[in-house]
This record gives sequence, structure tokens and C-alpha cells, in this order.
Amino acid sequence: MIVSSQTVPFVDLTLQHQPIQADIEQAIAAVVQRGDFILGKTLKEFEAEFAEASGAKYGVGVASGTDAIALGLQACGITQGDDVLVPANTFIATVMGVIQAGATPILVDCDPHTALIDLNLAAKAITPRTKAILPVHLYGQMVSPTALLDFAQAHNLIIFEDAAQAHLAQREGYKAGSVGMAAAFSFYPSKNLGAFGNGGMLITSNEEVAQRVHTLRNYGAPRKYYHTEVGKNSRLDTLQAAILQVKLPHLSQWNQLRNQAGQIYDQGLKLGEDKGIIPIKNLSQEGHVYHLYVIRINKGVSMSRDQVQAFLGERGIQTGIHYPIPCHLQPAYKSLGYQLGDFPQAEILCEQILSLPMYPGITREQITCVVEQLSLI
Repeated sequence: MIVSSQTVPFVDLTLQHQPIQADIEQAIAAVVQRGDFILGKTLKEFEAEFAEASGAKYGVGVASGTDAIALGLQACGITQGDDVLVPANTFIATVMGVIQAGATPILVDCDPHTALIDLNLAAKAITPRTKAILPVHLYGQMVSPTALLDFAQAHNLIIFEDAAQAHLAQREGYKAGSVGMAAAFSFYPSKNLGAFGNGGMLITSNEEVAQRVHTLRNYGAPRKYYHTEVGKNSRLDTLQAAILQVKLPHLSQWNQLRNQAGQIYDQGLKLGEDKGIIPIKNLSQEGHVYHLYVIRINKGVSMSRDQVQAFLGERGIQTGIHYPIPCHLQPAYKSLGYQLGDFPQAEILCEQILSLPMYPGITREQITCVVEQLSLI
């Protein structure tokens, strides 16, 4: 067995955190000294800064990306009896957020080359109850904004973006989160902009939507002890906002490093495409922020995807699968009424996709190591 000369981690967050550790510690200490741990000064500052960076007017910090979807959809007027178009190929939180908002997710298959929602199929899935489309900017690449806007206008639908993996991604002159009525972001630690725990944000340029999420996230109270609707306790902690505020000015550079790493992978894997090792296609050029770098192991490869993953693991190369089971086949969502075969492209992708090491600071040598090991398959 040929063993790799180095271990390549799937993610290495220390490369981001070490150079700014002192700034993070100082920001945390300032919050501790003020004692405004809930809805504090730094949270308000970060909400405004992240919204502006993403091309929106308002930001509302919440406890998770899932809550950003659920509360954001409610604030956009989505409620019980409404249908929302959602890609079948996404993390389950997208579907979960729609259900928590009281609506019904209508799943749509994906484009096998980009893994993004197929808008032609979405048009066929529209029902009289369809009120919104929830595109997922998967792996760090946006769904085409112009195509989305044309689609929404043609069918009179709200666009609500799931941008949990696409912080500051760009395409066709738009930033992720600036296309629709509102957008949801996650600050899970491994995201391009990650907290030191859970967190999320709703961004919008609609003042009414922003104000309603402000109310919904805080027990349905527009002001203390006055509750106008049934909300929940879902607030981004001030400590987490302080950490994210320190990291935000570095995000563009980190995204550029991810994009450069993606280009190195693309170049190195060109020869592997004939063998059946095919990267998910980048249609956004420099606007792709590569939260994940994903390849497909198709039928032309002598090994299955799981065998390839084991092969790389034995050689010190860590990988992931995002995601191994499509939403419609998850046991918790049998009630949606879907079955095996309903979304063939998503089902095939779930059997083929493999996420390779990707993070700001991954070296050309590490990427070359991964590519060389894949060439041995």
C-alpha cells in the first residue's frame, strides 16, 4: 500500500484563529466587562455589519441557521397551508425550517453537474398553494440570481435564500442574501464565517420583515413583557457576535483562499474526469466561496465512493459526505409522501459525492497529495 507522506485534515480552524486570537480574546473580555450577554451592543453592531457586507439593509441574529429559515419564512408571510419549493439535495435543516414555519416543503430534484436546484423541474412542481421558492446556495455556490428572479416573477413567488454555506458568495453581480425578500445564514463553527458554537442570522432589506423577526426571536415581544405573537427564544449570544465581528473583516480573504484552493483542485483533477472522478461544476468563477469542495465518484471508477473514502482515510486524508441520505428518504419525513425514485439525480449524488479537504490555508502541497492519491484509484 502506498501511504501518503502527510496527513491532510478535512478542516483546520486553527489556521484562521491563531493570527487573530488576541483580538478575539479582547472582544470576549469587553463583553464580559459590560455584562450585556443577551441582545447586547456588539450584537447590534455585528448585525448591521454583516447585513451591509452581504448587500442587505438589516440583520437579525438568531440561535441557528434553522431558526433563521423558520422565523424568516414566518416574517415573510409564509404560514400553514402554504407550499414552499425546496431542493431535495440539501441539509435537512432547510426542510425542517419550512415545516417549523407551518408550511409544506415541496421537494425538487437537482442539476447533477452543480448539485443546485433545477428550476425547470421546480416549475413543474408548482401547486396552487405555492407561495415561495427556497433555493440553497449549496457548497458555497449561488443558484443563478437572474434565473431565480425571472422564475419568481413568472410564477409570482417569494424568494427566500438558504445561504448557510455561502457567506459573501457572488454570482452575476449579486451577493448571497441580496437576491430575495430575505435570506438565512448559519454561523456553525465550520462555516466560512463560524462562531465558537451555534448561531445564525436573517438578513433582509425589508424593514417589516426585519422587525417581525426581531419580535419572533424574543418570545414574540416587540418590547419587554409585551407579547404580540407566539415567538420563541432564539437569539444570537453577544459573545458569539463579538467573535464573529472580529472574524468578519477577514472573511473576504479567507474566501479568496478557498476559491484559489478550488482552482488548484480543478486543475489537478482534470485528468481524473476520464476515469470518473468529476468535481461539482463551478459556474460562478471567483464568486464561488467553496464552503466545501465536492467531487463525484461515478460508475467509471473501479471503486465505490465509500471504498474511495476508506482508501484516502488509510492514507491520512480526511473526507466527508454532504449528504449521504437525501431529504425525501429520511425516516423523520416519511409523512411528506415521497419515496425512492422520486428524485433520481439527488439519489445518485448521495451515492457518488465526496467532500475533499477544504479550508483557508490548505496548501498546494496538501491538495497535490490528495490529487495524487486519487490518481492511484
